[in-house]
Amino acid sequence: MSIPHLIMNASLVVQLVMLLLLAASIASWVVIFQRSFALRRARKAQKAFDERFWSGVDLNELYRDVPENYEAQGSEHVFRAGFREFNRLMPKTRSSEAVLDGVQRSQRVALSREEDSLNANLTLLATVASASPYIGLFGTVWGIMGSFQSLSMAQQATLSTVAPWIAEALVATAMGLFAAIPAVIFYNRLSSIASRLLGEYEDFAEEFHSILHRNLQGRGGNQAA
Repeated sequence: MSIPHLIMNASLVVQLVMLLLLAASIASWVVIFQRSFALRRARKAQKAFDERFWSGVDLNELYRDVPENYEAQGSEHVFRAGFREFNRLMPKTRSSEAVLDGVQRSQRVALSREEDSLNANLTLLATVASASPYIGLFGTVWGIMGSFQSLSMAQQATLSTVAPWIAEALVATAMGLFAAIPAVIFYNRLSSIASRLLGEYEDFAEEFHSILHRNLQGRGGNQAA
């Protein structure tokens, strides 16, 4: 009655259910490790960029000071998108409102891409968390059905007649929970981290927009003087 013995001697349907749950569990753990490392890198990149940005460095220097083939992420991506649009529109129009609207649109696009990047593959964890218990329950129901069938064909009802069927049904339930519980825990944790990072990106976008607005007001005031 060991678990490996029950799995090997389970009915074909229950074995397929267990195989599906095992695949779902492996996939969810791959996503958990991949997203954990990715969000940790995003957190470090965010902290490093914040320190550079608020250190008083010239914005033009900060924009140009990037290595080749460098892919910005987080607030730096928002900054580069907004500042690129700012530099593109400044020679073309004297309207501060048009410049700031263009910057805001570019920042929204960058924020949308960052949101997609932060939440990548988290839907798989949500799917595993919600579907695994029901898949395991299907295996449970199938095993109990098998136990009733064996009882109907047996001349004498004994525990040894139904025990294998009930045991495999319970193993299917356990595997469903084994796949679902880590997926639920890490989905909530990783989603919370992603939401906090996205909130920091949005706060930076607002602050950067205010900085550009003050700069444009200052230029307008100097020109008027």
